[in-house]
Amino acid sequence: MTKYLIVGLGNIGAEYVNTRHNIGFKAVDFMANEAGATFETVKLGSLTQIKVKNKVLLLLKPNTYMNLSGKAVQYWMDKEKIAKENILIITDDLNLPFGSIRIKPKGSDGGHNGLKNIQLILNSSEYPRLRFGISDEFKKGQQVDYVLGDWSDEETTALKERLNMVSKAVKEFALAGLNNAMNNYNGK
Repeated sequence: MTKYLIVGLGNIGAEYVNTRHNIGFKAVDFMANEAGATFETVKLGSLTQIKVKNKVLLLLKPNTYMNLSGKAVQYWMDKEKIAKENILIITDDLNLPFGSIRIKPKGSDGGHNGLKNIQLILNSSEYPRLRFGISDEFKKGQQVDYVLGDWSDEETTALKERLNMVSKAVKEFALAGLNNAMNNYNGK
């Protein structure tokens, strides 16, 4: 069975649970809940696995804090012998409208500290990522407060449907490949 490492980026701690920056954690939590799987605390994070047809998806929430996510990604890639093309990093993106998805095979870190650290540790920017739009609805100088702020009531209401879309995109990535996932889910 082919294995995939699906990494949801976020920060540990109750104060971060419902923040925009933790959408990666929220996405893998959603997928685990759908499958009836539970996370267990492991080295450098929380991990569970789900099966989608003949694929095994390891869902990881690093406990290294966002800025050191690369350490957990590298450790689990090595431990489970997962190639770079079979990882998918789920993260927030200020440059996309709320709830929109952009899947890419590679790219810059876009100023995102989690992606920056993964790029540093993997010594490459060539790894698949799924960016979830959190929009840029904040005043100048308020970016940190916005990113680390809780979802609005309106966003919270829309999140379940958007997380369902992310789940479908991740499964498409594993079952049909990166290009199909990009073609079918980018901009949705």
